[in-house]
Amino acid sequence: MAFSISALVLFGALVALLIRYRALGAGAAVVALLFGFYLARSAAAPSIDQIMSALRDAIPGNHT
Repeated sequence: MAFSISALVLFGALVALLIRYRALGAGAAVVALLFGFYLARSAAAPSIDQIMSALRDAIPGNHT
C-alpha cells in the first residue's frame, strides 16, 4: 500500500508541475485525471499494478 500512495503523490506532483509550467492545461489535466480514475477501475488495473511492482523491485537498494 505504501508504494501506491507514493506513486499517487509522485504522479500528482508531476501533473501539478506540468500545470504550473503551462506544459499541460487545466482541461488536459482533468482528462488525465479521469483517464487514470477509469483505468484503475478497468480489468487492466491488476496488470498495471504488477508491472509497477516489478519496476519497484528492480530498483537497486530498494528493500521492502
